Amino acid sequence: MYEKGQGVPQDYKEAVRLFRLSAEQGYAPAQSYLGVMYKDGKGVPQDYKEAVRLYRLSTEQGNAPAQSNLGVMYEKGLGVPQDYKEAVRWYRLAAEQGDALAQKNLGYMYSEGQAVPQDYKEASKWYRLSAEQGDNDAQVNLGVMYANGQGVPQDYVSAHMWFNLSGSNGYEDAVENRNIVEKIMSPSQIEKAKEMARNWKPKK
Repeated sequence: MYEKGQGVPQDYKEAVRLFRLSAEQGYAPAQSYLGVMYKDGKGVPQDYKEAVRLYRLSTEQGNAPAQSNLGVMYEKGLGVPQDYKEAVRWYRLAAEQGDALAQKNLGYMYSEGQAVPQDYKEASKWYRLSAEQGDNDAQVNLGVMYANGQGVPQDYVSAHMWFNLSGSNGYEDAVENRNIVEKIMSPSQIEKAKEMARNWKPKK
């Protein structure tokens, strides 16, 4: 509540205090949340190593967001030496538990061939799982894969739908991509894509 200002004034220091109380009792989600506060320097001085320590404590209980966050630290080299293999390992653990951020990031690693062989089919699989949960970045990335026929059959209707969904949440790149793909689509294809977007519901 205090972190997001839900029903109370936003107060990062109070959020940190409450997260710390729960974290010290071994509550995995609080350990992960507290790690985020240290990573972002909200309510506490920014400290990547402390963030990593807290994420690790949380991952020991199998907490998916902490696994995903630890993967980010390894990918970016924050508080730990940069290590793409270790990033992929943590992303995969979280992605297999359904964490949308980890699914998107694992898709990116496959798309770019970072610590894994480049594999567009595998990338599109993970992007789709994340996109279906409503992740804007994954939606636009999946749209690009449909537009280019990478890992999936080329399909401008599906590309338009994913760009449209991402763009409806204010993602400017998605709007731009949608406008580009529209130029090579027929009016009936555009209408079908719009209808698909209207009927789409996130999977949770």
